[in-house]
Amino acid sequence: MTAVAFHFNVSERRDYCCRLLRKAERSGARLVVHGDAATLADLDRMLWIFDPLEFVPHWRGARLSALPARLKATPVLLLEQLDAAALSVDYPVLVNLASTVPADVAAFTRVIEVVGQGSDDREAARQRWRWYSAQQMPIERHEARS
Repeated sequence: MTAVAFHFNVSERRDYCCRLLRKAERSGARLVVHGDAATLADLDRMLWIFDPLEFVPHWRGARLSALPARLKATPVLLLEQLDAAALSVDYPVLVNLASTVPADVAAFTRVIEVVGQGSDDREAARQRWRWYSAQQMPIERHEARS
């Protein structure tokens, strides 16, 4: 069963995601971040500069099939399109930055939803929460620290 964690009241989603991905990568986790092209491009840029003394190994692309063979060990993938069946074996955690629930989300072991403070973001998160609840997926709620 897929476990879902909502991280609410995030003041700056990019910074929060960078810290989240750094922590996950340090612990040996392998993750997929899903969102639209603009959001992922912005996160990609931020991952290169958010900490001058560290680097979070990542790769950005449209889909998994475009990942070069030499980069298969990359712990963080930023993907616009998901092939959950192919991803979930090697990348069991999904960070969803999209406004909707991705198809085949149940193939992942864990889903993390990062929710900003804006009213549109919060309303979209409520819709996703309802969807996960209807699927009887266990949901955790976390409040981001200021």
